[in-house]
Amino acid sequence: MQSLGLNFNALVIGATGGIGGAFFELLEQHTNCQYVGRLDRSEFEDFDLRSENSIVAASSHFNDQGVLFDLIIDATGALEIDGRRPERAFSEIDSDNMTAHFAVNAIGTALLIKHFAPLMRPGQRSIFATLGARVGSIEDNNLGGWVSYRASKAAKNQIVRTAAIEIQRKQNHHICVALHPGTVSTRLSETYKAPEGKFTPILAAQNLLSVIDGLAPNDSGYQFAYDASRIPS
Repeated sequence: MQSLGLNFNALVIGATGGIGGAFFELLEQHTNCQYVGRLDRSEFEDFDLRSENSIVAASSHFNDQGVLFDLIIDATGALEIDGRRPERAFSEIDSDNMTAHFAVNAIGTALLIKHFAPLMRPGQRSIFATLGARVGSIEDNNLGGWVSYRASKAAKNQIVRTAAIEIQRKQNHHICVALHPGTVSTRLSETYKAPEGKFTPILAAQNLLSVIDGLAPNDSGYQFAYDASRIPS
Protein backbone atom coordinates (compact mmCIF):
# COMPACT_ATOMS: atom_id res chain seq x y z
CA MET A 1 0.00 0.00 0.00
CA GLN A 2 1.33 3.40 -1.01
CA SER A 3 0.11 6.65 0.51
CA LEU A 4 -0.17 10.27 -0.42
CA GLY A 5 2.54 10.97 2.12
CA LEU A 6 3.04 13.80 4.59
CA ASN A 7 2.31 17.42 3.73
CA PHE A 8 1.04 16.77 0.22
CA ASN A 9 -0.53 19.37 -2.07
CA ALA A 10 -3.72 18.59 -3.96
CA LEU A 11 -5.91 20.21 -6.58
CA VAL A 12 -9.53 19.37 -7.38
CA ILE A 13 -10.72 20.41 -10.83
CA GLY A 14 -14.51 20.55 -10.95
CA ALA A 15 -15.03 21.03 -7.21
CA THR A 16 -18.58 22.37 -7.63
CA GLY A 17 -19.83 18.95 -8.81
CA GLY A 18 -21.10 16.28 -6.45
CA ILE A 19 -18.00 14.07 -6.50
CA GLY A 20 -15.60 16.95 -6.95
CA GLY A 21 -17.10 18.74 -3.96
CA ALA A 22 -16.76 15.58 -1.88
CA PHE A 23 -13.11 15.21 -2.87
CA PHE A 24 -12.45 18.82 -1.89
CA GLU A 25 -14.19 18.38 1.46
CA LEU A 26 -12.27 15.21 2.31
CA LEU A 27 -8.93 16.68 1.28
CA GLU A 28 -9.57 19.81 3.34
CA GLN A 29 -10.03 17.51 6.35
CA HIS A 30 -7.13 15.18 5.47
CA THR A 31 -4.49 15.23 8.20
CA ASN A 32 -1.58 15.06 5.75
CA CYS A 33 -2.89 17.51 3.15
CA GLN A 34 -1.15 20.84 3.66
CA TYR A 35 -2.80 22.57 0.71
CA VAL A 36 -5.82 21.84 -1.46
CA GLY A 37 -6.73 24.11 -4.35
CA ARG A 38 -9.88 24.15 -6.41
CA LEU A 39 -10.50 24.93 -10.05
CA ASP A 40 -14.09 25.61 -11.03
CA ARG A 41 -16.31 28.50 -12.04
CA SER A 42 -16.90 29.56 -8.45
CA GLU A 43 -13.20 30.42 -8.18
CA PHE A 44 -12.41 31.09 -11.87
CA GLU A 45 -15.48 32.62 -13.48
CA ASP A 46 -14.28 32.14 -17.06
CA PHE A 47 -13.11 28.53 -16.64
CA ASP A 48 -14.44 26.39 -19.48
CA LEU A 49 -13.17 22.97 -20.58
CA ARG A 50 -13.99 23.93 -24.16
CA SER A 51 -11.65 26.94 -24.01
CA GLU A 52 -7.95 26.17 -23.94
CA ASN A 53 -7.24 29.82 -23.14
CA SER A 54 -9.22 29.53 -19.89
CA ILE A 55 -7.32 26.36 -18.96
CA VAL A 56 -4.01 28.09 -19.68
CA ALA A 57 -5.06 31.04 -17.50
CA ALA A 58 -5.98 28.73 -14.62
CA SER A 59 -2.76 26.73 -14.80
CA SER A 60 -0.77 29.96 -14.98
CA HIS A 61 -2.47 31.13 -11.78
CA PHE A 62 -1.20 28.11 -9.83
CA ASN A 63 2.17 28.17 -11.58
CA ASP A 64 2.63 31.81 -10.60
CA GLN A 65 1.95 30.84 -6.98
CA GLY A 66 4.76 28.29 -7.20
CA VAL A 67 2.51 25.41 -6.19
CA LEU A 68 3.61 21.87 -7.07
CA PHE A 69 0.97 19.16 -6.75
CA ASP A 70 1.27 15.61 -5.45
CA LEU A 71 -2.33 14.88 -6.43
CA ILE A 72 -4.50 16.41 -9.15
CA ILE A 73 -8.08 15.16 -9.43
CA ASP A 74 -10.06 15.97 -12.55
CA ALA A 75 -13.69 15.54 -11.49
CA THR A 76 -15.17 17.13 -14.60
CA GLY A 77 -17.47 15.46 -17.11
CA ALA A 78 -21.02 15.40 -18.41
CA LEU A 79 -23.60 12.73 -19.17
CA GLU A 80 -26.26 15.18 -20.36
CA ILE A 81 -25.26 18.29 -22.27
CA ASP A 82 -27.77 21.06 -22.98
CA GLY A 83 -30.49 18.85 -21.49
CA ARG A 84 -30.07 16.03 -23.99
CA ARG A 85 -30.24 12.51 -22.58
CA PRO A 86 -27.85 9.82 -23.84
CA GLU A 87 -28.88 8.14 -27.09
CA ARG A 88 -30.82 4.90 -26.86
CA ALA A 89 -30.15 4.05 -30.52
CA PHE A 90 -28.02 5.18 -33.46
CA SER A 91 -31.05 6.88 -34.95
CA GLU A 92 -30.77 9.47 -32.15
CA ILE A 93 -27.17 10.44 -32.87
CA ASP A 94 -26.69 14.15 -33.46
CA SER A 95 -23.31 15.43 -34.63
CA ASP A 96 -23.43 18.59 -32.50
CA ASN A 97 -24.27 16.61 -29.36
CA MET A 98 -21.52 14.07 -30.07
CA THR A 99 -19.04 16.88 -30.66
CA ALA A 100 -20.01 18.42 -27.31
CA HIS A 101 -19.41 15.12 -25.51
CA PHE A 102 -15.94 14.78 -26.99
CA ALA A 103 -15.16 18.41 -26.18
CA VAL A 104 -16.07 17.99 -22.50
CA ASN A 105 -15.28 14.35 -21.71
CA ALA A 106 -12.20 13.76 -23.86
CA ILE A 107 -10.59 16.89 -25.30
CA GLY A 108 -11.12 18.75 -22.03
CA THR A 109 -9.20 16.06 -20.17
CA ALA A 110 -6.39 16.14 -22.72
CA LEU A 111 -6.04 19.89 -22.30
CA LEU A 112 -6.06 19.60 -18.51
CA ILE A 113 -3.27 17.03 -18.66
CA LYS A 114 -1.36 19.19 -21.15
CA HIS A 115 -1.37 22.24 -18.90
CA PHE A 116 -1.52 20.76 -15.38
CA ALA A 117 0.73 17.68 -15.56
CA PRO A 118 3.76 20.03 -15.65
CA LEU A 119 2.65 21.27 -12.20
CA MET A 120 3.04 17.79 -10.67
CA ARG A 121 5.90 17.59 -8.17
CA PRO A 122 8.98 16.25 -9.97
CA GLY A 123 11.20 13.45 -8.73
CA GLN A 124 8.63 11.62 -6.62
CA ARG A 125 5.24 9.90 -6.72
CA SER A 126 2.64 12.33 -8.03
CA ILE A 127 -0.78 11.45 -9.43
CA PHE A 128 -3.14 12.87 -12.03
CA ALA A 129 -6.50 11.10 -11.68
CA THR A 130 -9.47 11.81 -13.95
CA LEU A 131 -13.00 10.49 -13.51
CA GLY A 132 -13.74 7.80 -16.06
CA ALA A 133 -16.70 5.50 -16.50
CA ARG A 134 -17.09 1.76 -16.89
CA VAL A 135 -19.28 2.39 -19.95
CA GLY A 136 -16.14 3.69 -21.67
CA SER A 137 -14.80 0.13 -21.74
CA ILE A 138 -15.15 -1.37 -25.23
CA GLU A 139 -14.74 -4.92 -23.95
CA ASP A 140 -17.34 -4.39 -21.22
CA ASN A 141 -20.00 -2.98 -23.56
CA ASN A 142 -22.76 -5.58 -23.71
CA LEU A 143 -25.79 -3.29 -23.76
CA GLY A 144 -25.16 -0.73 -26.49
CA GLY A 145 -26.70 2.75 -26.49
CA TRP A 146 -25.24 5.94 -25.04
CA VAL A 147 -23.03 6.22 -28.12
CA SER A 148 -21.63 9.73 -27.62
CA TYR A 149 -20.97 9.31 -23.89
CA ARG A 150 -19.44 5.84 -24.29
CA ALA A 151 -17.24 6.93 -27.18
CA SER A 152 -16.03 10.08 -25.43
CA LYS A 153 -15.14 8.10 -22.30
CA ALA A 154 -13.37 5.47 -24.41
CA ALA A 155 -11.41 8.30 -26.02
CA LYS A 156 -10.54 9.57 -22.54
CA ASN A 157 -9.06 6.15 -21.72
CA GLN A 158 -6.81 6.36 -24.79
CA ILE A 159 -5.80 9.90 -23.85
CA VAL A 160 -4.90 8.76 -20.33
CA ARG A 161 -2.89 5.81 -21.66
CA THR A 162 -0.97 7.93 -24.15
CA ALA A 163 -0.34 10.70 -21.61
CA ALA A 164 0.92 8.17 -19.06
CA ILE A 165 3.54 6.86 -21.47
CA GLU A 166 4.83 10.34 -22.28
CA ILE A 167 4.77 11.52 -18.67
CA GLN A 168 6.76 8.53 -17.41
CA ARG A 169 9.47 9.07 -19.99
CA LYS A 170 10.32 12.25 -18.08
CA GLN A 171 9.10 11.41 -14.56
CA ASN A 172 9.00 7.67 -13.91
CA HIS A 173 7.34 8.12 -10.50
CA HIS A 174 4.36 10.00 -11.93
CA ILE A 175 1.01 8.26 -12.40
CA CYS A 176 -1.86 9.14 -14.73
CA VAL A 177 -5.07 7.12 -14.39
CA ALA A 178 -8.81 7.14 -14.95
CA LEU A 179 -11.06 6.21 -12.02
CA HIS A 180 -14.60 4.83 -12.18
CA PRO A 181 -16.58 5.90 -9.09
CA GLY A 182 -19.59 3.64 -9.64
CA THR A 183 -23.03 5.21 -9.84
CA VAL A 184 -23.14 8.19 -7.50
CA SER A 185 -26.17 10.09 -6.24
CA THR A 186 -25.60 13.42 -7.99
CA ARG A 187 -27.54 15.65 -10.35
CA LEU A 188 -25.84 13.78 -13.21
CA SER A 189 -27.39 10.43 -12.22
CA GLU A 190 -30.60 11.39 -10.45
CA THR A 191 -32.88 10.27 -13.32
CA TYR A 192 -31.04 6.99 -13.96
CA LYS A 193 -31.45 3.68 -12.20
CA ALA A 194 -28.48 1.73 -10.89
CA PRO A 195 -29.03 -2.04 -10.41
CA GLU A 196 -26.20 -2.17 -7.88
CA GLY A 197 -27.39 0.92 -6.03
CA LYS A 198 -25.83 4.34 -5.75
CA PHE A 199 -23.01 5.67 -3.61
CA THR A 200 -23.19 8.97 -1.81
CA PRO A 201 -20.62 11.46 -3.15
CA ILE A 202 -18.61 11.27 0.09
CA LEU A 203 -18.45 7.47 0.00
CA ALA A 204 -17.51 7.54 -3.69
CA ALA A 205 -14.70 10.00 -3.00
CA GLN A 206 -13.51 7.98 -0.01
CA ASN A 207 -13.40 4.85 -2.15
CA LEU A 208 -11.39 6.56 -4.87
CA LEU A 209 -8.95 8.17 -2.43
CA SER A 210 -8.31 4.67 -1.11
CA VAL A 211 -7.64 3.48 -4.67
CA ILE A 212 -5.32 6.45 -5.24
CA ASP A 213 -3.42 5.61 -2.05
CA GLY A 214 -2.63 2.17 -3.45
CA LEU A 215 -1.51 3.18 -6.95
CA ALA A 216 2.01 2.38 -8.10
CA PRO A 217 3.84 3.69 -11.18
CA ASN A 218 3.13 0.50 -13.13
CA ASP A 219 -0.61 1.22 -12.75
CA SER A 220 -0.23 4.38 -14.79
CA GLY A 221 -2.27 4.56 -17.99
CA TYR A 222 -5.16 2.35 -16.92
CA GLN A 223 -8.68 2.75 -15.55
CA PHE A 224 -9.56 1.47 -12.08
CA ALA A 225 -12.93 1.01 -10.41
CA TYR A 226 -13.88 2.13 -6.91
CA ASP A 227 -12.93 -1.34 -5.58
CA ALA A 228 -9.42 -1.02 -7.07
CA SER A 229 -10.12 -3.57 -9.82
CA ARG A 230 -8.72 -2.73 -13.24
CA ILE A 231 -11.34 -2.12 -15.92
CA PRO A 232 -10.58 -3.52 -19.38
CA SER A 233 -10.15 -1.02 -22.20
